[in-house]
Amino acid sequence: MAMPSLALPLTAGAYSGELAALGTAVCWTASALAFTAAARRLGVLSLNLIRLGMALLFAAVLMGIVRGLPLPTDATGREWFWLSLSGLVGLVFGDLCLFRALVVLGPRRTMLTFSLAPILAALLGWLVLGEALGPKAWIGMALVIGGVALVILEKPPEAAPGSDSASGRVTLEGALLALGAALGQAAGMVLAKIGMAGTYDVFAATQIRMIAGIAAFALLVMVLGCGRRFVEALRHRAGLGFAAVGAFFGSFVGVSLSLIAVKYAQVGVATTIISIVPVLIIPAVVVLYKERVTLRAVLGACAAVAGVALLFIRASNG
Repeated sequence: MAMPSLALPLTAGAYSGELAALGTAVCWTASALAFTAAARRLGVLSLNLIRLGMALLFAAVLMGIVRGLPLPTDATGREWFWLSLSGLVGLVFGDLCLFRALVVLGPRRTMLTFSLAPILAALLGWLVLGEALGPKAWIGMALVIGGVALVILEKPPEAAPGSDSASGRVTLEGALLALGAALGQAAGMVLAKIGMAGTYDVFAATQIRMIAGIAAFALLVMVLGCGRRFVEALRHRAGLGFAAVGAFFGSFVGVSLSLIAVKYAQVGVATTIISIVPVLIIPAVVVLYKERVTLRAVLGACAAVAGVALLFIRASNG
């Protein structure tokens, strides 16, 4: 007999979606550091396939204990369609555009363009789901995006050779890739919300998205002839260790929380709160890499926090 779904208790409370979005940002901050280390050792394409496989395994163990169903075999055809489409758009198309944009356009300009995702999500939420945002929501979103932009636009005092400032040139290809990443993130969230309409378990929905992503990345590995590189990646213990940490906090817990966020909050609001990852990374790089924090970064962080607070106040007022 299947046990009750973990997602059901999360329907209570005015802040369920917003808190889940904040949790997503924290998890994705931790996973960003782990995936950076893993990507240097395993390669981007191999890492994507490995991280989703690990995350699916984590989810299968949890769902086997909680629901009595290791895999989402109880999903309807409709749920499989929309959630698989969400996985292909968000986890495959969006991530591939993002990783390629980081190379072509550079991390600073890529992340600045990627910060358009909340606006695109809000527009798609309005057009597709009929989610209208009030003045407080737009002001909060503007504060968050402005704060993130302040942090991302800041240049280091001296640009080292090979850094973003030294090599990241604005090109049409890079701009389109970065926009594609933002659109993939936004559209993936909207499609996930459509797929989760009703009471279907959020963690099981995450599994469906992962399965679609694994199938697509496995196909890419075969088509691009990267099988040998993938096998070599599976033998790299240090890389697999970093990938496991990133997969647990990012691809499993973080992605699941992001679906909870869009299920119980408006897509634009949830995506905006999630977008504070560049701000949350600041204390991490200070501790781990001894980087200096400037006044501009502090002001950007304060603006982003103020925007998130305003979105929470808006939620409490309905």
